[in-house]
This record gives sequence, structure tokens and C-alpha cells, in this order.
Amino acid sequence: MIFAAPGAKAFSAAGFIGRMTVAMTSIGVVTMVSQLTGRYGLAGALAATLALSVAVIGPQTSRLVDRYGQRRVLRPATLVTLTSLAGLLLAAHLGWPDWTLFVFAATAGCVPSVGSMVRARWAAIHQDAPRELHAAYAWEAIVDEACFILGPMIAIGLSAAWFPEAGPLLAGCFLAVGVFWLTAQRSTEPAPHPRGSHSGGSALRSHALQVLVLTFVAVGTIFGAIDVATVAFAEAEGHKAAASLVLAVYALGSCAAGAVFGLLSLKRSLSFRWLLGICAMTVSMIPLQLVGNLSFLAVALFVAGLAVAPTMVTTMALVEQHVPRAQLTEGMTWVSTGLMVGVALGSSAAGGVVDAAGARAGYAVPAVAGALAAAVAFLGYRRLRPAPQREGSGADGRQDRKNRAEQRVA
Repeated sequence: MIFAAPGAKAFSAAGFIGRMTVAMTSIGVVTMVSQLTGRYGLAGALAATLALSVAVIGPQTSRLVDRYGQRRVLRPATLVTLTSLAGLLLAAHLGWPDWTLFVFAATAGCVPSVGSMVRARWAAIHQDAPRELHAAYAWEAIVDEACFILGPMIAIGLSAAWFPEAGPLLAGCFLAVGVFWLTAQRSTEPAPHPRGSHSGGSALRSHALQVLVLTFVAVGTIFGAIDVATVAFAEAEGHKAAASLVLAVYALGSCAAGAVFGLLSLKRSLSFRWLLGICAMTVSMIPLQLVGNLSFLAVALFVAGLAVAPTMVTTMALVEQHVPRAQLTEGMTWVSTGLMVGVALGSSAAGGVVDAAGARAGYAVPAVAGALAAAVAFLGYRRLRPAPQREGSGADGRQDRKNRAEQRVA
């Protein structure tokens, strides 16, 4: 059992609290700004600024974590994020000029990728136990989906029922508690890798990681477009509030698949399973083109969600396989960065299509994005196949080196 490892329950719980911020901040800012100003265009632009800020700053923060350790980097980065978030809330509350909102949103991108930090701890604990690491990644995929089920509902509910700034304010509190609790747990913190332990270049130089990141830009576009199209479709059906429940069903499907996937012992290669997962996500977009009512949409999204968590689990395992351990946190964060860039693109694209052609037409965007994801996956598949690994890479690489050594002895 993965939680038998000393400290595992504590750092996973801290990671859950810290990750609630990601699920709450963007939607909380949209809700806050739209309530205070009535300007959805400004709210959407601020959400996009937040996403792009995280996409630019996040990998650099994780790169510093790999070099200097989680505690030394995450605490100062969190303080910068909390200061920026407090400035954003104050500027919105007092009606300061729009440019001040964008300045604070841009600097809020220092928010640590808590999910990557937790996965790096699992990788350090189970570096010689691929089966347990697979189960741990599956568990973290379930935690991700749980955050995205609960987070938006909490953020929207608090801002609507209490005061507009309540959602983002609680998101900041979750970040502070989660990060400071996580970094207080020194026994499970992965050892830092100073500059001399690797080439010093970016983890993105890995061809395999480039394929994963590009594919996840398209996958993120699917997620962002589905969110916007579902809200628009629910409103067109006269039940806008039901959109959150329908999207929760989408995440629930992913949770269910993640729970089952973590129990399986799979024989096929990681690269093949990843390609199969991307193709399944692409095919699952087809029923959305036929949506006629909210009930049908909920069923279609539940089925679509079944491919999400297994694909995420396999993706993180591929990062662990192809990226040197000295750059593992950065590598995982680059995947999250690609996902966030895609979410911003998908939200914008779907919004434009909905305005021009109606709510149902918005589901064409995730279908196109799915096709692009599959195309990139097929073109880059050969770069993901097992190959001789660099020193310090993942568990499969260590096994390959062991097998080659045994062959030489024989």
C-alpha cells in the first residue's frame, strides 16, 4: 500500500490542500470581477493573464526547486503569490484602474506547482518500485480531479453567498496552509541537485518531454473549451447553475477511471498506453457533437472523463522515465504548463465560437483539439519509446541499465 511509507499520508494531504488553489483562483477571480464590475471581458482577460503567468513562471520556479530544494524555494515563491493575490483583491475591491489588476495577476504566477512537488516526493520514495509508483500517480490523479470538483463550487458559492472576494481569498489561504505544511515535512523532501549534478539546461531539451508538452497544449484546449461550451449550453437550456454539476460528472468519470487504473498491472509499454489514452480522449469528443439536452451531455462527459486520469498517470510516468531525476520537478511542471496554456486557448476559442454560432457549436473546439492531440501523439510516438536512459532518470531507465549489465556479465 502506497501510504505505508513514512510521511506519505501527511505530504499527500498537504498537497491536496495546496492544490485547491489552482482549482479555485481562476474561477474565483472571474466570479469576483464579474460581480464587482459586471465586465465579463475584463474577468476573462484577467483569468487568461493568470494562466499565462503561471505558464511562464511555473517551470522556472520548479527548476529552482530541483536545484535548491522545495523548502528554500516554495516558501518565498508562495509569499510573492500571496502578496500579488492580496493586491489583486484590494485593487478590485477599491475600484483601482484596470492596469493594476493586470500587474497583480501577472506577478501571481509564482504560485508553486504543488502537484509536481508531491509527485516528486512519490518518485523519490518509490524510485525502485514501479508498481507502487504507478499506484501513487493514479492516486494523485484522483486528488487532482477531486480538487477540480470541489474547488470551483466552493469558490463560486462563497463569492456569491458571502462577498465577491471570498473565493480567491480562501484560495490564498489554502495555498499558504498547503505549502507551509508540505515544506515543513523535511524527511520526505527530495534531495536537491546542485548545478554540477546535471548539464544545467532546461528539462525541455528532452525530445520526449517536448512531445508530451505539445500534446498537452491540445489536451488543455479540450478542457478549457468543454468548460466554456458547457456553461453556455446549460444557460441556453435555461439551467445555467446545472453547469457546475455537469462538469463535476466529467471529473467524476476521471476519478473513477483513476481508481481502477491504479489497481491494474499493465504489460504494454508506457508509450503505447499513452498513445491509446490520447486516442481515447479524441474519440470521446465525438458524442459531444450530438448533444441535445443536459442529461445526454452529462452521460457523454462522464464517458469522456474515463480517459483523462489514466492518460495523466501515464504521462507523469513517461516524464519520470525520460527526464533526469535532477530535473524531474521541472519536467512535470512543463506538462502542467502546456495544459494551462491549452486551457487559456480553449476557453478563448470556444467563447468566440459560442458567440458566433451558438452553444452547441462550441463543442466543435474540443473535437478539433482532440484531433490535433492525436496527430501530435502519433508524430511524436517514436520519441517516447524506451531508450537508453541518462544517468539519474526514472525507474524504467534504471531497469534497462540493470538488464544491460546482466547481459554483459552473461
